[in-house]
Amino acid sequence: MIRKNSGKRSYASQPNDKRKSSTSSTPSTRTWGKKSTETTGDDQKKVYHHASKASTARSSSRMQRPRVKKDHSFSYKNKKKLPELEKDTLRIVPIGGCEEVGRNMTVFEYNNDIIIVDVGVQFPEEDMPGIDYIIPNTKYLEGKEKNIRAVIFTHGHLDHIGAAPIILEKLGNPPIVARDLTLSLIKHRQEDYKKGTAQKLKVVRVKSLNDVMRFGELVVKFFQVEHSIMDAMGVIIESPQGTIIHPGDWTLERDNEGKHAIDYTGLRKLKSPRILLLESLGATNNKSHGTYEEMYENIYNILKDAPGRIVVATFASQVERVRWIIEAASQLGKKVALDGYSMKVNIELAKKLGYVNPKKGVLIDVRKIDDYPDTEVVIICTGGQGEERAVLSKIVRGEHRNIKFRKNDSVIFSSSVIPGNERTIQRLKDNIYRQCDNVYHGDVMDVHISGHATRQDILEVIDMIQPDYFIPIYANHYFLKEAQRLAVKNGFNEQKTVVPDNGTIIEFSNKGMKVQKEKAPTEYVFVDGLGISDSQHIVLRDRQVLAEDGMIVIITTIDTKTGKLIQNPDIISRGFVFLKDNRTLIEDIRHKVKNLVLHSDPLTWADTNQVKNDIRDKIGQFILTRTEKRPMVLPVVIEV
Repeated sequence: MIRKNSGKRSYASQPNDKRKSSTSSTPSTRTWGKKSTETTGDDQKKVYHHASKASTARSSSRMQRPRVKKDHSFSYKNKKKLPELEKDTLRIVPIGGCEEVGRNMTVFEYNNDIIIVDVGVQFPEEDMPGIDYIIPNTKYLEGKEKNIRAVIFTHGHLDHIGAAPIILEKLGNPPIVARDLTLSLIKHRQEDYKKGTAQKLKVVRVKSLNDVMRFGELVVKFFQVEHSIMDAMGVIIESPQGTIIHPGDWTLERDNEGKHAIDYTGLRKLKSPRILLLESLGATNNKSHGTYEEMYENIYNILKDAPGRIVVATFASQVERVRWIIEAASQLGKKVALDGYSMKVNIELAKKLGYVNPKKGVLIDVRKIDDYPDTEVVIICTGGQGEERAVLSKIVRGEHRNIKFRKNDSVIFSSSVIPGNERTIQRLKDNIYRQCDNVYHGDVMDVHISGHATRQDILEVIDMIQPDYFIPIYANHYFLKEAQRLAVKNGFNEQKTVVPDNGTIIEFSNKGMKVQKEKAPTEYVFVDGLGISDSQHIVLRDRQVLAEDGMIVIITTIDTKTGKLIQNPDIISRGFVFLKDNRTLIEDIRHKVKNLVLHSDPLTWADTNQVKNDIRDKIGQFILTRTEKRPMVLPVVIEV
């Protein structure tokens, strides 16, 4: 039986990293400037001084470069001039991640120094047809690029690193700070975005969680957190006006006796005021976590006793879990096939870092699974969220080239349900249950442990750290509000909490905390194919109309001298009504168009735009009255 190490870890001591890379027990300090040497007591430390300004040089390559569309149509509140940052004031601006799950990005600003934590994507909602993903709006940082000292990435999930290739370029390619796996994932995503650009990234590697880095007047430190991806870390930003504590995404891991694997009480020693920015996605979760020991024991027993093949659907970022399953399968004499682009990429990157070391012959190509008995085959794949193009969905639909479900197959959902995906996953499970007799998921057995905290975890971390200020982040508004209410109900001073929206400007100075009335611009920036635009909402609205009620094209041919119709209007319907079944309606529309042209003002005959507008508005209203539908009306006027 393979079990996960869960030795007690604390901020004060070097954590058990579960990493191949070496860690130093002596903190190293890195600063922006020139290279020199400092001596402290008997220890001599190298201090690395880097360039203080982010280079604005950009790649001349145009390969796969998106077309960037400019638009300045902000709502009135964002047209207001934002207040200038007063001297010796610490400003916090969550650009994204405080009204949704994803698009995580927070700006920390003190005098002329800016540090950004995370630059993630948000995946589109069901009512966003054709949108690939949404990225943070960086208009707040326009004109301040030279002050950006670093972009720090807490871990490698796409809602924290996904927008890096686009945003880093827009910001002048500032230095990026992260641990090894996170850096590897960012570099790979950069190469996918634009070939040959990953080597141009200005990388500052976090070699040890004891590293100390200085960026202008800001000092950055790190601490261990538990999350569902390797090399996750928390960030501490020390300023003269307060100490930021930002765990990124986190959870409190416990063993079977309920003891914590990580102790945060050491963070109490940080300089006051301590400002805790806490991811609060689990603020409504009253359930207690299962333990990793229980989860791995359950999965091990399924692997051991399954009557046929085993398909494990999990997140591609669950590198440690995939590693464990590979090792357990190897002990049981089974072969493992990995399937799904991101799954293969992530495990290959982890192998290069030494985080995954499968025995020779254990991993096989998915095309070879039929060469082995069913009881010796384990398939680890993507698709636990019901993504249409992911491996599991293709298998369910019978579209996978190499895998067809059999009745005695076992399917394990070793992943949580991302908010918003509930209905999609339910349909996926329905279809799998019809094809397989053995399906395991979190509702029937602990085969997954969430990487996000519960209500009890939030209370315990606040109690451990004892911050002076509490700001819940990285979730929808109601989660943030629940986290605040939870803290206040348990004794935290409500006046020292803030429930931010995207763009909320929070400042700390000698006068205390202040929340500005104005907000930074945070409108959606859509990525759609090769296009990036903050005016894409207009296109999106059109797509929503087309998806809801379809479209109708009305083609009229007009004599510009007499204003008379030369022939009957042609009508084309797509997604609105079936023409053969609605001939009366179509003839009524034709008759209405004829009357519009016949009774139009002779002065407008040469103005086809006026004729188009009349047809669009009046026919649209006529259709609404007759059908209670609002199709997109596209008038085409041909002049003869």
